[in-house]
Amino acid sequence: MSLKVTFLGTGTSHGVPMIGCECAVCRSNDPRDRRWRPSILVDAGEAPPAPSSARSAFARSVRHILVDTSTDLRTQALTYGVTRVDAILFTHSHADHVLGLDEVRRYNVVQRSAMPCFADERTLSDLRRTFGYIFDAPGVGGGVPQLALFQIGGAFTLGGVEIVPVPVMHGPRPILGFRFGSFAYLTDCSAIPDGSWPLLDGVRTLVVDALRERPHPTHFSVSQALDVVARLAPERAYFTHICHDLAHADTSARLPRGVELAYDGLVLDC
Repeated sequence: MSLKVTFLGTGTSHGVPMIGCECAVCRSNDPRDRRWRPSILVDAGEAPPAPSSARSAFARSVRHILVDTSTDLRTQALTYGVTRVDAILFTHSHADHVLGLDEVRRYNVVQRSAMPCFADERTLSDLRRTFGYIFDAPGVGGGVPQLALFQIGGAFTLGGVEIVPVPVMHGPRPILGFRFGSFAYLTDCSAIPDGSWPLLDGVRTLVVDALRERPHPTHFSVSQALDVVARLAPERAYFTHICHDLAHADTSARLPRGVELAYDGLVLDC
Protein backbone atom coordinates (compact mmCIF):
# COMPACT_ATOMS: atom_id res chain seq x y z
CA MET A 1 0.00 0.00 0.00
CA SER A 2 1.35 3.40 -0.99
CA LEU A 3 -0.03 6.67 0.31
CA LYS A 4 0.70 10.26 -0.68
CA VAL A 5 0.14 12.75 2.12
CA THR A 6 -0.05 16.49 1.43
CA PHE A 7 0.13 18.98 4.30
CA LEU A 8 -2.49 21.63 3.51
CA GLY A 9 -1.85 23.53 6.73
CA THR A 10 0.56 23.21 9.64
CA GLY A 11 -0.26 26.25 11.77
CA THR A 12 -2.24 27.03 14.89
CA SER A 13 -5.78 28.35 15.19
CA HIS A 14 -4.39 31.86 14.54
CA GLY A 15 -2.30 30.80 11.56
CA VAL A 16 1.13 32.25 10.83
CA PRO A 17 1.66 35.14 10.31
CA MET A 18 -0.68 36.25 13.05
CA ILE A 19 -2.81 39.33 12.62
CA GLY A 20 -1.03 42.37 14.02
CA CYS A 21 2.21 40.57 14.92
CA GLU A 22 5.63 41.92 13.92
CA CYS A 23 7.80 39.10 15.24
CA ALA A 24 10.60 37.65 13.09
CA VAL A 25 8.63 34.56 12.08
CA CYS A 26 5.50 36.51 11.17
CA ARG A 27 7.67 38.80 9.00
CA SER A 28 9.76 35.95 7.60
CA ASN A 29 10.37 35.60 3.85
CA ASP A 30 10.77 31.82 4.20
CA PRO A 31 7.58 30.33 2.70
CA ARG A 32 7.83 27.46 5.21
CA ASP A 33 7.06 29.99 7.95
CA ARG A 34 3.65 30.76 6.42
CA ARG A 35 1.22 28.34 8.00
CA TRP A 36 -2.47 27.87 7.31
CA ARG A 37 -4.75 26.13 9.78
CA PRO A 38 -4.00 22.39 10.19
CA SER A 39 -5.19 19.80 7.68
CA ILE A 40 -3.82 17.02 5.48
CA LEU A 41 -4.98 15.28 2.31
CA VAL A 42 -4.33 11.55 2.02
CA ASP A 43 -4.22 10.09 -1.48
CA ALA A 44 -4.82 6.35 -1.13
CA GLY A 45 -4.09 5.60 -4.78
CA GLU A 46 -5.88 2.79 -6.57
CA ALA A 47 -7.56 0.31 -4.26
CA PRO A 48 -6.44 -3.32 -4.71
CA PRO A 49 -8.97 -5.89 -5.99
CA ALA A 50 -11.25 -7.42 -3.39
CA PRO A 51 -13.57 -10.43 -3.37
CA SER A 52 -17.06 -9.50 -4.45
CA SER A 53 -18.43 -10.44 -1.03
CA ALA A 54 -16.29 -7.71 0.54
CA ARG A 55 -16.86 -5.08 -2.09
CA SER A 56 -18.53 -1.84 -1.11
CA ALA A 57 -19.07 0.54 -4.02
CA PHE A 58 -18.59 3.56 -1.80
CA ALA A 59 -15.64 2.36 0.26
CA ARG A 60 -13.81 0.99 -2.78
CA SER A 61 -14.20 4.22 -4.76
CA VAL A 62 -12.60 6.44 -2.10
CA ARG A 63 -9.16 7.76 -2.99
CA HIS A 64 -8.78 11.34 -1.70
CA ILE A 65 -9.35 11.57 2.06
CA LEU A 66 -9.33 15.00 3.71
CA VAL A 67 -8.57 15.25 7.43
CA ASP A 68 -10.43 18.28 8.82
CA THR A 69 -12.03 21.16 6.94
CA SER A 70 -9.81 23.99 8.12
CA THR A 71 -10.79 27.63 8.08
CA ASP A 72 -8.44 28.03 5.09
CA LEU A 73 -9.85 25.14 3.02
CA ARG A 74 -10.75 27.16 -0.08
CA THR A 75 -7.31 28.74 -0.34
CA GLN A 76 -5.62 25.43 0.40
CA ALA A 77 -7.63 23.65 -2.29
CA LEU A 78 -6.85 26.29 -4.91
CA THR A 79 -3.17 26.44 -3.99
CA TYR A 80 -2.54 22.69 -3.95
CA GLY A 81 -4.98 21.61 -6.65
CA VAL A 82 -7.40 19.72 -4.42
CA THR A 83 -10.03 19.20 -7.09
CA ARG A 84 -11.60 16.11 -5.54
CA VAL A 85 -12.36 14.95 -2.01
CA ASP A 86 -14.02 11.55 -1.57
CA ALA A 87 -14.39 11.53 2.23
CA ILE A 88 -13.61 13.71 5.24
CA LEU A 89 -12.32 12.62 8.64
CA PHE A 90 -12.64 15.00 11.58
CA THR A 91 -10.24 14.96 14.51
CA HIS A 92 -12.51 17.23 16.56
CA SER A 93 -14.80 20.22 16.25
CA HIS A 94 -12.71 23.25 17.19
CA ALA A 95 -13.12 26.18 14.83
CA ASP A 96 -9.80 25.86 13.01
CA HIS A 97 -10.67 22.26 12.09
CA VAL A 98 -14.27 22.60 10.93
CA LEU A 99 -15.09 26.14 9.78
CA GLY A 100 -14.20 25.40 6.15
CA LEU A 101 -17.05 22.87 5.98
CA ASP A 102 -19.20 25.08 3.77
CA GLU A 103 -16.59 24.72 0.98
CA VAL A 104 -17.84 21.15 0.55
CA ARG A 105 -20.67 22.62 -1.53
CA ARG A 106 -18.28 22.93 -4.47
CA TYR A 107 -17.24 19.28 -4.23
CA ASN A 108 -20.92 18.32 -4.11
CA VAL A 109 -21.44 20.10 -7.43
CA VAL A 110 -18.31 18.78 -9.13
CA GLN A 111 -18.74 15.19 -7.92
CA ARG A 112 -22.56 15.15 -7.96
CA SER A 113 -22.77 13.39 -4.63
CA ALA A 114 -23.08 14.00 -0.91
CA MET A 115 -19.82 14.09 1.07
CA PRO A 116 -19.23 11.24 3.54
CA CYS A 117 -17.96 12.67 6.84
CA PHE A 118 -16.57 10.55 9.70
CA ALA A 119 -16.15 11.72 13.30
CA ASP A 120 -16.70 10.72 16.92
CA GLU A 121 -20.07 11.23 18.61
CA ARG A 122 -19.25 14.58 20.21
CA THR A 123 -17.86 16.06 17.01
CA LEU A 124 -20.91 14.99 15.01
CA SER A 125 -23.14 16.62 17.63
CA ASP A 126 -21.07 19.80 17.48
CA LEU A 127 -21.23 19.87 13.68
CA ARG A 128 -25.02 19.59 13.75
CA ARG A 129 -25.23 22.47 16.23
CA THR A 130 -22.58 24.74 14.68
CA PHE A 131 -23.91 24.24 11.16
CA GLY A 132 -27.60 24.12 12.00
CA TYR A 133 -28.47 25.74 8.67
CA ILE A 134 -27.25 22.57 6.96
CA PHE A 135 -29.20 20.09 9.06
CA ASP A 136 -32.25 22.10 10.11
CA ALA A 137 -33.41 22.98 6.59
CA PRO A 138 -33.79 19.69 4.70
CA GLY A 139 -34.56 20.02 1.04
CA VAL A 140 -32.76 23.33 0.60
CA GLY A 141 -30.49 22.61 -2.35
CA GLY A 142 -27.62 24.56 -3.84
CA GLY A 143 -26.98 26.79 -0.85
CA VAL A 144 -25.90 24.23 1.73
CA PRO A 145 -23.40 21.37 1.72
CA GLN A 146 -24.79 17.90 1.15
CA LEU A 147 -23.26 15.67 3.82
CA ALA A 148 -23.57 12.06 4.95
CA LEU A 149 -22.44 11.75 8.57
CA PHE A 150 -20.98 8.54 10.01
CA GLN A 151 -19.99 7.96 13.64
CA ILE A 152 -16.60 6.35 14.13
CA GLY A 153 -16.80 3.35 16.41
CA GLY A 154 -13.48 1.67 15.63
CA ALA A 155 -11.22 0.84 12.72
CA PHE A 156 -12.77 0.98 9.24
CA THR A 157 -11.63 0.80 5.63
CA LEU A 158 -11.81 3.36 2.83
CA GLY A 159 -10.23 2.92 -0.58
CA GLY A 160 -8.56 -0.29 0.50
CA VAL A 161 -6.84 1.49 3.40
CA GLU A 162 -7.56 0.54 7.00
CA ILE A 163 -8.09 3.67 9.07
CA VAL A 164 -7.49 3.26 12.79
CA PRO A 165 -8.83 6.03 15.03
CA VAL A 166 -6.32 6.83 17.78
CA PRO A 167 -7.83 8.47 20.87
CA VAL A 168 -5.64 11.30 22.21
CA MET A 169 -6.16 14.09 24.71
CA HIS A 170 -6.43 17.73 23.66
CA GLY A 171 -6.23 19.24 27.13
CA PRO A 172 -9.25 17.80 28.98
CA ARG A 173 -11.03 16.80 25.79
CA PRO A 174 -10.63 13.39 24.14
CA ILE A 175 -10.27 13.73 20.36
CA LEU A 176 -9.04 11.51 17.54
CA GLY A 177 -5.81 11.05 15.67
CA PHE A 178 -5.72 8.66 12.72
CA ARG A 179 -3.45 5.89 11.55
CA PHE A 180 -3.33 4.90 7.87
CA GLY A 181 -1.13 1.83 7.53
CA SER A 182 2.35 2.84 8.68
CA PHE A 183 1.47 6.58 8.79
CA ALA A 184 -0.06 8.30 11.84
CA TYR A 185 -1.39 11.84 12.22
CA LEU A 186 -1.81 13.23 15.76
CA THR A 187 -2.63 16.91 15.69
CA ASP A 188 -3.92 18.98 18.64
CA CYS A 189 -2.49 16.52 21.11
CA SER A 190 -1.32 17.07 24.69
CA ALA A 191 -1.29 13.47 25.93
CA ILE A 192 -1.60 9.94 24.58
CA PRO A 193 -3.65 7.62 26.80
CA ASP A 194 -2.17 4.27 27.79
CA GLY A 195 -4.63 2.39 25.61
CA SER A 196 -3.63 4.31 22.49
CA TRP A 197 0.09 3.52 22.46
CA PRO A 198 -0.40 -0.03 21.13
CA LEU A 199 -2.39 1.44 18.21
CA LEU A 200 0.79 3.26 17.17
CA ASP A 201 3.17 0.30 17.32
CA GLY A 202 5.18 -0.05 14.13
CA VAL A 203 4.39 3.41 12.76
CA ARG A 204 7.12 4.41 10.32
CA THR A 205 6.01 7.99 9.61
CA LEU A 206 4.64 10.00 12.53
CA VAL A 207 3.09 13.47 12.47
CA VAL A 208 2.55 14.94 15.92
CA ASP A 209 1.58 18.25 17.49
CA ALA A 210 4.47 20.48 18.65
CA LEU A 211 3.13 23.94 19.29
CA ARG A 212 6.19 25.72 20.73
CA GLU A 213 9.10 25.30 23.15
CA ARG A 214 7.17 26.45 26.24
CA PRO A 215 4.58 24.12 27.85
CA HIS A 216 0.95 24.59 26.88
CA PRO A 217 -2.16 23.13 28.55
CA THR A 218 -3.67 21.63 25.38
CA HIS A 219 -0.73 20.94 23.04
CA PHE A 220 2.60 19.15 23.17
CA SER A 221 5.68 21.32 23.42
CA VAL A 222 8.68 20.46 21.25
CA SER A 223 10.34 18.50 24.06
CA GLN A 224 7.14 16.56 24.78
CA ALA A 225 6.72 15.75 21.09
CA LEU A 226 10.32 14.53 21.02
CA ASP A 227 9.50 12.22 23.94
CA VAL A 228 6.69 10.70 21.84
CA VAL A 229 9.08 10.24 18.92
CA ALA A 230 11.64 8.57 21.18
CA ARG A 231 9.05 6.14 22.52
CA LEU A 232 7.59 5.16 19.14
CA ALA A 233 10.90 5.28 17.23
CA PRO A 234 9.44 5.91 13.77
CA GLU A 235 11.74 6.11 10.75
CA ARG A 236 10.80 9.78 10.39
CA ALA A 237 8.70 12.28 12.30
CA TYR A 238 7.20 15.66 11.45
CA PHE A 239 5.81 18.28 13.81
CA THR A 240 2.64 20.21 13.04
CA HIS A 241 0.25 22.73 14.64
CA ILE A 242 3.23 25.10 14.91
CA CYS A 243 2.91 28.62 16.29
CA HIS A 244 4.93 31.71 15.41
CA ASP A 245 7.48 30.98 18.15
CA LEU A 246 9.22 28.43 15.92
CA ALA A 247 11.11 29.48 12.80
CA HIS A 248 11.24 26.60 10.34
CA ALA A 249 14.93 26.67 9.41
CA ASP A 250 16.34 27.37 12.87
CA THR A 251 14.08 24.87 14.63
CA SER A 252 14.59 22.04 12.13
CA ALA A 253 18.36 22.54 12.30
CA ARG A 254 18.43 21.73 16.00
CA LEU A 255 16.02 18.79 15.93
CA PRO A 256 17.39 15.24 15.99
CA ARG A 257 18.07 13.42 12.75
CA GLY A 258 14.85 12.16 11.19
CA VAL A 259 12.70 14.82 12.87
CA GLU A 260 11.57 17.99 11.10
CA LEU A 261 8.96 20.69 11.22
CA ALA A 262 6.32 20.02 8.59
CA TYR A 263 5.34 22.90 6.33
CA ASP A 264 2.40 23.81 4.13
CA GLY A 265 2.68 22.05 0.78
CA LEU A 266 5.01 19.30 2.01
CA VAL A 267 4.24 15.99 0.26
CA LEU A 268 5.20 12.62 1.76
CA ASP A 269 5.16 9.19 0.17
CA CYS A 270 4.26 6.70 2.87
